[in-house]
Amino acid sequence: MNHLEIEYKTLLTKNEYQQLLPLFSKIKATKQINYYIDTADFSIRDAKMALRIRTFETRAELTLKIPQQVGNMEYNQFLTLEESHTLINTCVLPEGEIHTLLTQAAINLEKLKILGSLTTIRYEKETAIGLMALDENHYFDKTDYELELEVTDAKIGKEQFNHFLQAHHIHYKYAKPKVARFAQNL
Repeated sequence: MNHLEIEYKTLLTKNEYQQLLPLFSKIKATKQINYYIDTADFSIRDAKMALRIRTFETRAELTLKIPQQVGNMEYNQFLTLEESHTLINTCVLPEGEIHTLLTQAAINLEKLKILGSLTTIRYEKETAIGLMALDENHYFDKTDYELELEVTDAKIGKEQFNHFLQAHHIHYKYAKPKVARFAQNL
């Protein structure tokens, strides 16, 4: 399933995170582990792309993100847990669109390696303004918190996100993508 991802996000303090948790009280948290993949010389990052395997309790997906003028084009390839474990251990990409796109970008697929992982505890729900996710992220010895809103209209989505933050007395704090926050700690 491929789609254009347009999202707004802000880092949260632990107190802000706890303040928003009651809004998700009827939502069961999901645990997802993101395994970030690149070459030792960061050729995927240098090509302005990001590659990850995300595992859930019963399934997994391989995702390639490529920036667009607005948002990121997200290419997803569904995997079984067994396929994801094999991919994590071997770094041999399965055939498919992601394999093709990386090959076309001249990425040496034989040099792929897992850089590490980031674990997210996510509360996610559809709201009137878009798909909202409240995340607690763990990587290396760090924990951070963020709020994400995925929208279909960039301009309206930004206005609604800012209004939501103001209504909940949350000051916007720039949030780099998870992969970038992870990578700055390598």
